[in-house]
Amino acid sequence: MFPVIGKASTALGAMAVVFCLASGMVEAQTPEQQKQDIPDAPSATRPFPNPPPATTPGSPPPNQTPPNQANPAPQPSPASEAPPSVPPFKVTTVPEGGATAERSASNEELYRLRSNVNQVVVPVMVKDDSGRLVNGLFSRDFTVYEDGKKQSLNFFTTDPFALSAAVVFDVGMPDVAVQKVNRTFSALEGAFSQFDEVSLYTYSTSVSKVTDFAAVGRKLTEALNNLKNVSGRNNGPPVTSGPLGPQGPTVNGVPIDPGTPRVITPAKESHVLNDALVAAALDLGKRDRALRKVIFIISDGREYHSNASYRDTLKILQSNGIQVYGVAVEGSAIPGYGQLQKLHVPLLTSRVGYSDILAKYANATGGEIFTGFSRDAIESTYALALGDARNQYTLGYLTHATPSSTCREIEVRVARSDLRVTAKPSYCPVGLAR
Repeated sequence: MFPVIGKASTALGAMAVVFCLASGMVEAQTPEQQKQDIPDAPSATRPFPNPPPATTPGSPPPNQTPPNQANPAPQPSPASEAPPSVPPFKVTTVPEGGATAERSASNEELYRLRSNVNQVVVPVMVKDDSGRLVNGLFSRDFTVYEDGKKQSLNFFTTDPFALSAAVVFDVGMPDVAVQKVNRTFSALEGAFSQFDEVSLYTYSTSVSKVTDFAAVGRKLTEALNNLKNVSGRNNGPPVTSGPLGPQGPTVNGVPIDPGTPRVITPAKESHVLNDALVAAALDLGKRDRALRKVIFIISDGREYHSNASYRDTLKILQSNGIQVYGVAVEGSAIPGYGQLQKLHVPLLTSRVGYSDILAKYANATGGEIFTGFSRDAIESTYALALGDARNQYTLGYLTHATPSSTCREIEVRVARSDLRVTAKPSYCPVGLAR
């Protein structure tokens, strides 16, 4: 019996030794496995543990490492590993109002014309024999002379310019002509663009400013609608007799002074076209030089008894770089009527005034006058005149002329002899000092 018992005891002892070794190996691996399975506790640098990755069908659980793939190394926290920010070496405070203003990306900044006091800008209109604008010319095709001396161009562009336009409306014409023009105001408003600024003036025996410069919109529409109610001059016969007649006071039809001659000539009404141009030109002189300044006048061209003379008015226009465009209506729109203006008698002009002076202002400022006798003709001229004013070649050069009361002559030539060039024939340096 004892040998059997001894063999059994030996076997049990061997099994106990193997069990103890296996238990020790399990206990040695347990802390490391728990460290991988249990998430870290929140801390100051890492308040919350990383969220578990999203699982997709067929992928292993988040805490199980796929076979044959090593565990990724733990990534350091950005907040704990980022270096502290270094303060700037030197901090300088800009005084209030001294910071550079941000440049605007609007069209006004992109197309702003920078000029100094000696810069002379010459808008030039080039047309062919049929009266159409000619495009495609370059700066080398133009030559500019000032007082006979060739100038070097430092500015050239074919881009259209926004207009600063003063619209002058003659309400001293016969009422038939005034009412005809009143029905064309919708076409006049449509001839301007959204980048233009417009002001309105009326004149007859005096000048009235209807609106100040503003963009095309509701304000301009309301002002033009109000002008539709304006009436022109009465077409009836003038008063040549009676107590209020030009022959003087009477009693029972008998003059108080029998020696007073009986005058039956009707008194001539004032028609202050020059004063209207002066009022519009003085306001235009204060506008931005980046805009093309024009006076657009709708009139029959009559001038009488203005405070400003033609010479003084023209000098104000030239010194401020203003062009005169317009529509000649009523009698001045009759074909061949403008030829009568060539018969200029100074003594007669001083007494009865000018019958049509618009063409003189247009030629002296580089502008243009269209004629419109009918309503349709008047409406079609609006787009033509304002389109020519906006779409021109613009030349520029530096002058050595000093501000003075003497005007300088300008001549613009183009290389092609078959083209017609329209530009201002002179300018006054007094406007350069503004």
